[in-house]
Amino acid sequence: MASITDDEFERLLLAFEREAVHLETRDAYGTAVELPHMAQWAAGEFDDLEWLQDWCSVVRDHREAGRSVRRARIVSEPLSDYQRWSYSIASPMVEAGEDIRWVPRRSVSSLCLPGNDFYLFDDQLVVFLHYAGNGTGTEKVTSTDPHDIRLCRRAFDSVWPLAIPHSGYEPF
Repeated sequence: MASITDDEFERLLLAFEREAVHLETRDAYGTAVELPHMAQWAAGEFDDLEWLQDWCSVVRDHREAGRSVRRARIVSEPLSDYQRWSYSIASPMVEAGEDIRWVPRRSVSSLCLPGNDFYLFDDQLVVFLHYAGNGTGTEKVTSTDPHDIRLCRRAFDSVWPLAIPHSGYEPF
């Protein structure tokens, strides 16, 4: 496994050929980009979501090229503040073509899942996302090990049928 920089990760998000799947398992994150916008939301302030437009553009480009971007979010219910905020900003990404789905944590109790969130690109490369206890990202680690790829593919494929599309999920 090898650590990669944020810039290298950004390039991977642009360069896959067929499919990117992303499994999220935490109830809270603390990315530097997101925290100010979440604070606005918590204060009841308007956010035009302009900061999401670069990602939405990337997703639209992938969709138009026939590539798929899917994200499954395993969440505790009732949702954490972070996940309620995340739900509130998901529509532009879904409209751009990212298939975002929500999975109540109680639905995955008997599934074997990796210990970290991940992206799987074209069933060829896994990027494990490591976080500190407060949700701040600490490291991104790549693997091409066939065992890791199978583990992540099986995990995502076992979660996906339990996942509720964003348009049908009603958070509480």
